Amino acid sequence: MTTPLRLFLVDDELPALKRLQDVLADCADLCPHDIVGTATNGISALSQLAEADADAAIIDIQMPQMSGIELARELQHLSQPPAVIFATAFEEYGVAAFEVRAVDYLLKPIRKERLLEALARVRDARSAKREAAPLHNARSHFSVTERGRVHLIPVSEARYLKAEQKYITLRTREREYLLEDSLTRLEEEFGSRFLRIHRNCLVCTDSLLGFEKMPVAGGETHWAAVIKDIPEKLAVSRRQQHVIKDFKKHV
Repeated sequence: MTTPLRLFLVDDELPALKRLQDVLADCADLCPHDIVGTATNGISALSQLAEADADAAIIDIQMPQMSGIELARELQHLSQPPAVIFATAFEEYGVAAFEVRAVDYLLKPIRKERLLEALARVRDARSAKREAAPLHNARSHFSVTERGRVHLIPVSEARYLKAEQKYITLRTREREYLLEDSLTRLEEEFGSRFLRIHRNCLVCTDSLLGFEKMPVAGGETHWAAVIKDIPEKLAVSRRQQHVIKDFKKHV
């Protein structure tokens, strides 16, 4: 089951940013993805990307305050830097893009076919990275500190992991714990043991009983995950509804 790519978009021109979002929407069927943030300048992008856990950043080059090349150079100092795809109207920055290890260089106006090629490179790089850190190296327990005491929670007892502000809520059958971690890093570490149903939520695949439609305001409904031993239902985002079809195939 393919986890959607997490993308961050940077362009100082709002029409260009909107155009990129439109082309990405056209790519969604062939390359599932989540847009985890946008920025109109490099300084804002740098501060957001330090927290966004993006797989890739699609970056314009000619921007005020900080150019796209300078931003890509700064991103290399992050503990887990995103892959960089440049999107520009100018051809002359190819060498500079190579020097900051960009995975692709797209010329505007961006075509769907070229964007899909670039995203495929990011997806392949992500897969290679995960294979380099196989599942058997994953932790067997989560470490939680509460009031000066350390609790070791078996991973097998987790029902779901949910990002809330700066923390991750770890839910077991009995109670909740708070982890200081990244949802994306946890997803990478534990692989197929957890399934992303929302940009802020992973559920344990062994605890997933199924999905059902839940009523919302206005007479509409939305899909929610049903979890073993947990009374609450967890919302499935529209972008993640492909997991429902995949689940039905294996039932």
